[in-house]
Amino acid sequence: GRGVLPRAMAALGAYRCIECNGEATELYRDYRRGVLRISICKSCQKPVDKYIEYDPVIILINAVLCKAQAYRHILFNTKINIHGKLCVFCLLCEAYLRWLQLQDSSQNTDPDDLIRYAKEWDFYRMFGIASLEQTSFFIGIFITLWWMTPEMLKRKSDFILLLKALLLSTYGKLLLIPAVIWEHDYTPLCLAFIKVFVLISNSQAIRVTLNLNRILPWFAIFFGLIFENGVVCLFQKMGWDV
Repeated sequence: GRGVLPRAMAALGAYRCIECNGEATELYRDYRRGVLRISICKSCQKPVDKYIEYDPVIILINAVLCKAQAYRHILFNTKINIHGKLCVFCLLCEAYLRWLQLQDSSQNTDPDDLIRYAKEWDFYRMFGIASLEQTSFFIGIFITLWWMTPEMLKRKSDFILLLKALLLSTYGKLLLIPAVIWEHDYTPLCLAFIKVFVLISNSQAIRVTLNLNRILPWFAIFFGLIFENGVVCLFQKMGWDV
């Protein structure tokens, strides 16, 4: 059956073909009485966006598989506006994991020491550290891309779209909570796989947004990681408990 169609898809606007990334004025044409015809891309002669008829669950699965077509559908042909809330929730998941590890590493076993468990400051501090690291990581990516491909980041809208894509592609951090809940001997390995998955998603988001090859996004991510670690080391040298 047909899935939920994106809002305002029939209106004229700038859409993208999910196959060749070519521009299109419409995704489908409504002939009334429930008869819809998906538009055909003038460049590749394929449907502009086949996902408008797919169930959201299938679209999510394709996004998890890091398919470029699914990323183009989400970023260019839908009106999703949850990147801010998703970013905060992912940071909360990461802060909770760090706070939990901090509690486990404590050597104080006094059962009457309720203050250690009640302190909210440690959790807020972990949230601030996670936010600082992610911000530094994104800044490193933006600096690298602006330096190597300045023509692709000329307008403010280009920066906003790339930031939105990066925030949405961090959804893999939501897996941190199940990894902690189902704790076992392989938890560190699971956390490493989650980190790699998030980086792969970031790379695909950069590639789709700016229509780049596979190498340049990874180059930007590499320098983003270097910048992130550099900022953390700088604050540590300044005496901050990061």
